[in-house]
Amino acid sequence: MDTSGRRRNPYELTEETPVYVISVAAQLSGLHPQTLRQYDRLGLVSPDRTAGRGRRYSARDIELLRTVQQLSQDEGINLAGIKRIIELENQVAALQARVVELEGALDGAAAAMQQREAAVHASYRRDLVPYQEAQRTSALVVWRPKRQQTSD
Repeated sequence: MDTSGRRRNPYELTEETPVYVISVAAQLSGLHPQTLRQYDRLGLVSPDRTAGRGRRYSARDIELLRTVQQLSQDEGINLAGIKRIIELENQVAALQARVVELEGALDGAAAAMQQREAAVHASYRRDLVPYQEAQRTSALVVWRPKRQQTSD
């Protein structure tokens, strides 16, 4: 099942589906296969593995390889820095997904609260007199306690 609760076709290809062997992934990303193996060893890109331990890259992996290459060659960032950037981007994506999840839960709780509030209001007796707010005045009331009489 996918996130919307429907069954997914097991043969449906998504950007997460690992379909590319290392030679095709290297060609699509513009990198040498040995570079892909090095990035896998360093943990920059983690392709899925077949039963025979062969690497299978997804479209998302290919895009990540291109990003690593761009950061390394064009921006001059070292591989350790790139790994940290990728980790932080993954963390941000996870936090954004959690925010969406919490907003959905909050919306559900607010709707449930409104339903309960409406039920309480519907249960009020109709013979109650509505409250009218008192007029505001600027009158001043002074309180003076009675003096106690002392017996001498």
